[in-house]
Amino acid sequence: MPYSAEISRSNPTCFVFLVDQSASMSDSIGGETPNSKAAVVSDAINRLLTELSVKCAKEEGVRDYFHVAVVGYGHNNVGSAYGGALAGRDLVPLSQIAENPARVEQRSKKVPDGAGGLVETTVTFPVWMDPVSNGGTPMRQAIEYAHHLVDKWLSEHPACFPPIVLNLTDGEANDGDPVVPAAAIQSLASADGPVLLFNLHVSDAGGSPVTFPDADAGLPDAYARTLFGMSSALPSHMRAYAAQEGFTVSEGTRGFVYNADITSVVQFLDIGTRASDLR
Repeated sequence: MPYSAEISRSNPTCFVFLVDQSASMSDSIGGETPNSKAAVVSDAINRLLTELSVKCAKEEGVRDYFHVAVVGYGHNNVGSAYGGALAGRDLVPLSQIAENPARVEQRSKKVPDGAGGLVETTVTFPVWMDPVSNGGTPMRQAIEYAHHLVDKWLSEHPACFPPIVLNLTDGEANDGDPVVPAAAIQSLASADGPVLLFNLHVSDAGGSPVTFPDADAGLPDAYARTLFGMSSALPSHMRAYAAQEGFTVSEGTRGFVYNADITSVVQFLDIGTRASDLR
């Protein structure tokens, strides 16, 4: 049965996050929030890295069930988006990520007060990558970069749970058609199944948020439809998790989100990382 390999320290898997850092990412997401698309995406990645570290923490420390690359593409080049001690690195073991945020911020957060209301408190927020928005959108090159990383990973971990590539973008590549390299990366496979490519589209085109569609009929523009077509179908266990979170899913449901709010973004990322029980 595909997508059933155990994830363990002896058989880890990898995630490659492709983050659009082009000039258009400075625009507000959907026109409904003061946060730029770049800020929403970077916050989502930083929150996910924190949650992964917590999920994999044991008595002796964070276990390396995952190796994670955060690749930025914009200002007409592609490369590691990590800051601080991890700058310039691609796939990094999770324990090293947990130990090396670029900095830790103090942020305000509203939490239940136990009496039906909310109270504001301060929480720590580790930051590994900052929002960047500059230049063009070399999405095709970014997917080819991910192909290189994943192909090398599979040669070293042939029996792993299939790697997951997640592309976070506003959708308009300017270096050619991204569909061909997207198909090429999905043709790679471990013994447990093909590589998964998911897309999260943050757009200023407006329209209602769309999460895990099974058709492109309700999407607002050609960019969204292209990204939907590039997205892998959710494996059955991920569809089950999505359904538990209240999403409507079918066998044709794809790993694609359009203009979801930050909570849904993190839910999407979490569904994509609940690969199996960790040992």
